[in-house]
Amino acid sequence: MAELATIARPYAEALYQVAKKHDVKAWGAALDALSLVSQDAELRQFADSPKVTAEQVFAVTTAAAKQEALAPELQNFLRAVIENGRLSALPAVVEQFHVLANAAAGVADAQIFSAYPIEAAQLSDVVATLEKRFGRKLEAHVTLEPALIGGIRVVVGDEVLDTSVKARLERMKVALTA
Repeated sequence: MAELATIARPYAEALYQVAKKHDVKAWGAALDALSLVSQDAELRQFADSPKVTAEQVFAVTTAAAKQEALAPELQNFLRAVIENGRLSALPAVVEQFHVLANAAAGVADAQIFSAYPIEAAQLSDVVATLEKRFGRKLEAHVTLEPALIGGIRVVVGDEVLDTSVKARLERMKVALTA
């Protein structure tokens, strides 16, 4: 995994330097779509075929991501990634791009795992409380995880706040068996 991060870092840094001159948020959305498509096993198999040209892979990737009208700089980036055989590294590049963009904006990603869907009003209250707790502006991403039974688990960088019922039951189990 470290090798993939090492490959992705220079791409992400160069991409972010160019994106700063444009709309970083719009670039991030386009990159997210490309990243999602690049994770498809069939697309990777297609890209690895010696009978397929880099331009064909580019066309299929942008069409699948519904990103035919990419900025010229993003087109050049995607072509470079494909020509260098780094399509499998694209998700890591995009992840590092977001880390750089968030760091520059003073924002951190907060992955919120919840047993039940969180409504928009509740989410804004939760995010406000979490911003006070973690001491920084957060951009929340909610993932449903029914195994938590109730409550939430929040991951911000390398910090974890687990208020789920499952975690409480685990702590009680440990206390009772000790």
